Amino acid sequence: MSEAISIMPEVDEADLDEDIQTVYAKCRHKLGLVPNVMKVMAYHPAKLRNFMLTYNELMLGESPLSKLEREMIAVVVSSQNDCEYCLASHGAAVRLLSGNPELDGQLAEDHRRLDLTEREWAMLDYALKLTAEPQNFGHEDRDRLKIAGFSDAEIFDINDVVAFFNYSNRMAHGLDMKPNPEYATMGRK
Repeated sequence: MSEAISIMPEVDEADLDEDIQTVYAKCRHKLGLVPNVMKVMAYHPAKLRNFMLTYNELMLGESPLSKLEREMIAVVVSSQNDCEYCLASHGAAVRLLSGNPELDGQLAEDHRRLDLTEREWAMLDYALKLTAEPQNFGHEDRDRLKIAGFSDAEIFDINDVVAFFNYSNRMAHGLDMKPNPEYATMGRK
């Protein structure tokens, strides 16, 4: 018997609505797996649909931020929150998008030690502070993004990604989601 992927009972794929089965098939084709987060969220199909809609718009849709920038934010936020699931899954995305098999771990450890641009540092510092110290957040933090050259649209998207991953990290922690083991090797070869 395999290890449980969460405290939630896993829904048999045959019992899922056709639209969700179709998404599972697309994931298997594109990724070679169905992300465990989807399997866990399938316990409540309407919430899974909302989650997928939000995630797809936020992380895969049009944005003035690159996909790599959005994934870097996800890793920094998830590191601050010590979210094993999101570090594994979004760490894999960072490795694949950057072509750097170590970037995810370096971001998780301390992005300030990396040879990043001032713009990237400002974005990641902002994400980290908004996650770790929202009560100490203010105009000066947003002003730093402006000084680094971020537009209002980019600032909106940075906030959106930070907020989503704080939510997602708490869902992963609260439901004890386990990452797919396949994430560990993605982007490392």
